[in-house]
Amino acid sequence: MIKRVKKIMTAVLVTAMTFSLAACSSNKSADNSSGESGPIKLTMWHQSVGDTDPTAKLLVEAVDQWNKDHPNIIVEQDGVTGEQYKTKIKTALAADEAPDIEYMWGGSFVGPYIEAGNMLPIDQYITPEIKDKLIKGTIDGCVVKGKTYSLPMYTFIASLYCNKELFDKAGAKIPTTYDELLDAVKKLRAANITPIALGEKDRWPGMYWFDIMAMRQAGNSAVMTAMKDPSKFKSPEFVAAAKKMQELADAGAFNDSMFSMSYDEMLGAFTGGNSAMMFQANWVTSPIDDPSAATSGKVVAVPFPLFKDGAGKITEFYGGGVDGFYVNANTKHPKEAVEFLSYLSEKIGKEGYLANAGLACWDTKDLDTSKLSPLTKQAADLMATGTSYVTWWDNILPATSAETHKNAIAELLGKKITPEQFCDEMSKVEAAK
Repeated sequence: MIKRVKKIMTAVLVTAMTFSLAACSSNKSADNSSGESGPIKLTMWHQSVGDTDPTAKLLVEAVDQWNKDHPNIIVEQDGVTGEQYKTKIKTALAADEAPDIEYMWGGSFVGPYIEAGNMLPIDQYITPEIKDKLIKGTIDGCVVKGKTYSLPMYTFIASLYCNKELFDKAGAKIPTTYDELLDAVKKLRAANITPIALGEKDRWPGMYWFDIMAMRQAGNSAVMTAMKDPSKFKSPEFVAAAKKMQELADAGAFNDSMFSMSYDEMLGAFTGGNSAMMFQANWVTSPIDDPSAATSGKVVAVPFPLFKDGAGKITEFYGGGVDGFYVNANTKHPKEAVEFLSYLSEKIGKEGYLANAGLACWDTKDLDTSKLSPLTKQAADLMATGTSYVTWWDNILPATSAETHKNAIAELLGKKITPEQFCDEMSKVEAAK
């Protein structure tokens, strides 16, 4: 009897365990459907959209290829244009609703988020093989206080892009000095040609103009000193740069619609052959040389003109490569996120270089560069001569200071403030760290 009871109890226990295991199996299936035990899903946000951004197509293709090759780690990407993106990512980070991987501008833009612990240090996930593929020094801008937070894709320098056809039509010379720039503006206007395309609606294109003029007037070293001690912005050389900026505007150098023209519209105006000059970084190379563009084969990239009364040198450049993708510190899948980040940074860096989107931060010795755009080669040649680089000022200055800087430049261009008032305003901003 006792044996029979034991057998019954054993059967009951086995049955209970079977149902328990079935329940676990059922729960596990539910976990699969939620993605916890099934394919890992990573979200990525970026600002590479539209026909004017050569990275846009490459990025979508890279994500599609990754998803095809890694069915267990699926990346979902979403992008909006630059200024909209800044608002979107700031809002998401503040609400703790940011994606696993996000595009961030370097320096002062990403700095506060690194300090706040929003960005993941990725050193433990980066393999030596990845580091060996990077061109020496290009990762430096991704390192903060000894910790690596991103991997670079491109590096950029800004140049003065000149449409030779329009210059010839106006009988003007490609400028190498400020006086020659003023003379070219005069001759182009006389020929009914808009000298310079400027999309000041987005404000940062105007910042590029003032910043390089300040660098030519004061020199790169003095500029970096002023960043750390803004009282230096009241120095005579910065006032002189602001005066030259207004002098250009008074001479009719910029399009009349500059305050209602966006960056994309500015680029479209230039590539449409409607203006003779544009000062921009080499990410504009691809649309300028596109076979369908009116500028294809007609544009040269030259260093910004020197000022006879300035301390700046021809080998001092405006540019840098600290922008890129960062991993959210709250991601549930840090290893996989960094694995994708490594793949994306290298792939976009190399393929983007061949597509004339930027100068690669990765070893390109195995790439066929025979079809590189002449403008990309010109940018690379210019960069090879560089002795000093100052990156985009809104990446160096704290965020509030950068906004003040861009707004003050717009007011300077619109003659709402004097050069002296502009420099006084700049002298009161928060210093760069």
